[in-house]
Amino acid sequence: MNQQTISRKRKASALAVALSVASALAAAQPSLADPSFNIGAGVQTVNPHVGHPDNILPPGFSLRLIAHGEDPIENPSGSITQYGFLSHGTRTEPDENTYLVLDHNPGGPTPGYDYGSHFLFQGHENGGNLAFATRINLDVTDPAHRITLLTPVGTDGLTHFNSIDGSTWNPHTQTLLFTQEAGTNGGVIEISPEWGSTARTLYGVLGRGGYEGIHPDDRGNLIIMEDAGGTGVSIDPNNPNGTTKTARIPNSFVYRFVPYDPADLSAGGKLQALQVSINGQPVTFVPVDASHPFGDVFSDNQLKLHTPGTSWPVQWVTVHDTAVDGTASFDANAAAKKAGATPFKRPENGQFLPGSGFNTFFFDATGDTDATAGNVPALAARGSWGSIFRVDFPGEDQGNDNANAKSASGKISIFVLGDQFHASFDNLIFVDSKTLLAAEDRGDTLHAQLNMLDSVWAYDVRKPNAQGVRFIALGRDAQSEVAGEDNEPTGVFVSDGDATVAGMLGNPVNPQDRRIFFTQQHGDNQLWEIQGNGQNGGKKGKRGN
Repeated sequence: MNQQTISRKRKASALAVALSVASALAAAQPSLADPSFNIGAGVQTVNPHVGHPDNILPPGFSLRLIAHGEDPIENPSGSITQYGFLSHGTRTEPDENTYLVLDHNPGGPTPGYDYGSHFLFQGHENGGNLAFATRINLDVTDPAHRITLLTPVGTDGLTHFNSIDGSTWNPHTQTLLFTQEAGTNGGVIEISPEWGSTARTLYGVLGRGGYEGIHPDDRGNLIIMEDAGGTGVSIDPNNPNGTTKTARIPNSFVYRFVPYDPADLSAGGKLQALQVSINGQPVTFVPVDASHPFGDVFSDNQLKLHTPGTSWPVQWVTVHDTAVDGTASFDANAAAKKAGATPFKRPENGQFLPGSGFNTFFFDATGDTDATAGNVPALAARGSWGSIFRVDFPGEDQGNDNANAKSASGKISIFVLGDQFHASFDNLIFVDSKTLLAAEDRGDTLHAQLNMLDSVWAYDVRKPNAQGVRFIALGRDAQSEVAGEDNEPTGVFVSDGDATVAGMLGNPVNPQDRRIFFTQQHGDNQLWEIQGNGQNGGKKGKRGN
C-alpha cells in the first residue's frame, strides 16, 4: 500500500463526517419556489492557480456531495474497488454524467435489494484497459450499495476499455451509450440499464475514434464529437521551422449516425460527418507537409469560419455505410478525411437547442490550450483559445432516401470565439431554451501560464457574441496537486431524468424536476449536485420507460 493510499484511508472517518454534514445541510436548504434559472451577475472572479481555493458559486446556490473518490464500489472487481481510485492508487477519473429516472428497480448485484428509481451514470476515463462505467443509486443511502460497477473485469483482470468519457441515454434503444476518447482505439459502448446485461461495442457500425460527446435526436440519429489532437506547428507564420509548435492543426470531426433501425444500432446505418463550404468550396483536412508546413492553421478559411457575424453552408457527407462497407471495425477519422469532411480543433461535446425540433445544435472546440499560441492574434482569431459553434438545419428533407434523416444542408456560425478569459471549452449542456453552460478544460499548462483555474460559463444563446457569465469558479483540492493534475469541471449535466423520447435532451426540461450535476475530476474525484435558485434537490423526478 503506497503512502497516498494510506493517507486516503486515514481520511475515511473525516470524510464520513463531512458527508453527513453535507447531507444535513442539503436537507435543511429550502426548496425555492421560483423555477427560473437565475445566476444574476454570476461569480466575478476566477480562482487563481494558487493553493486550494474552494469552489465558488453565485449567491443562492450551494453544493451537495454525491460521491467521493474513496467511496466503495458495491461489487468490486479486480483492481476496481473504489469510485475514484483503483486499488493500487491510480485515479479512475469519472467524467460525464447521465441522470435517469426509471419506473422500476433495474436490479443489481444483490438480489432482492431495492435500488430505487433515480440513477446517475458515469464513464471513468482512466486507461490501461481498466476504464469502466458506474451507476450511482441516488435513492440508496447505505454506502455498501450506493455505487454499482456496470463493467467488471474479465478473467485477465481487465475491462478492455480505455478513456471512457461521454455518456448518454438513448430512449429509442433503451440503452446507455458510453464513448471512449482513445483515438483509433476509441469507439462507442452500449449498455442496458437492466442488471445482468453485457456491454457490447459498436466499432463496426460507428467506427473507432476519439469520441467524446454523444446524443440522440428525436428520430434516433446520433451526433458524436471527436477529440483527436492534430499535429503541432510553429506559432510564427513567417517561420515554419520555429521551435514553439503549440498551434495544432484541425484534426477532429463532428459526426452524425443515421441508423437503419433506431431501436437497434447494431443493425447498421450511415456514419456521416459535417462538411463546411466557404465561397463554394469544401473546407477539408490539410496535412502538414512540405507544401503546407502550417497545415491550414493560418488559412483564410479558418479565419472566415471563426469570424463572428458570418455563417457558412454545411452538409452531412457519408463516410461509412454498413450496407456498402460492411461491419468490420474501421477508422472513422481516416474515413472522414477521405470523404472530404471539415475538421475542427478538438470538438468535445454537442447539445441540441431545446425547442428547436432537434434542427439546431451547438458544439464546442477546445482549441490549443496553450497561451503561447493563443497570444498570437492571428491564431486567436482562428480559434486557438477555443470556440463554440451553432449549426442550424432547416428541417426535414422529403427527398432524402432515409426516412430518419433531417435536411442534408444547413448553416454554421461561430457563437463564441474564445479568449484568455473564456477558453478551452469542454462539456456543454442547456439549462433551458436560452441558457447554455460551457465548462472549461484549460489543462495544467494554461492554468499556470495565466494563473487561472477553470470556470463554468453561462451563455444566453439569444445573444451571439455576448460575454459569458461565470457560474462556477472551480477550486482545487490538495490531492490534485499530489497527482500533478489540477481539478477540472466536467460532466456538467442538467436533466429532469425523463427516460422517454419526449423527455430526452433537446426537449424542454421540467424546471420543477431539474437537477444539475458536475464532476470535479482529478485529485479527490468528487461528484456534486448544484442546489438552490429553483433546483429542487432531487426529491422528485420525471418517470418513464
